[in-house]
Amino acid sequence: MRILKEETLAVIVDVQERLFPHIADNENLAKNLKTLIQGLQVLEIPLKVTEQYRKGLGETIADIRPLLEGVWNGEKTPFSCCDDEAFMNEIKKEGRKFIVLAGIESHICVLQTAIDLKALGYIPVVIEDCVGSRNQENKRIAVNRMLQEGIIVTSTESILFELCRYSGNDTFKAISKLVK
Repeated sequence: MRILKEETLAVIVDVQERLFPHIADNENLAKNLKTLIQGLQVLEIPLKVTEQYRKGLGETIADIRPLLEGVWNGEKTPFSCCDDEAFMNEIKKEGRKFIVLAGIESHICVLQTAIDLKALGYIPVVIEDCVGSRNQENKRIAVNRMLQEGIIVTSTESILFELCRYSGNDTFKAISKLVK
């Protein structure tokens, strides 16, 4: 199944100040998230951001916050984004079937959101190198569960070039520069 740009939106899930320092390999995760977000912006893919209980976990991390200015940002208390009415209204309003997911934690909010999106008829696409958990074992287990549930799991570079589709244009050049 080809993931098409015109049918895709992306969600950055709960990449917040007080939790992020405890995420395994968080430096690589921050770098990959920046690449993904910038690539999605080059491709003009709509973005949404969620934050889990801001008072307790803080805002989106400073590394990526400037990239997300002007993007819809919803605070939630459910683990699954799909249990938040404002989030679901945003998703429905966009009318896209592929939902790219990145963020933390893999085994809690990202997993539950992916499962619920699939149950609602969307096609979740989890970016494996842009999700994380406090320990790698929980991330591994979550990715295995996603695969068992029939959820698409891919990488930053793979999704950006799939959405780009063609080489030899300015979009391809911009994406190529980002992934180097």
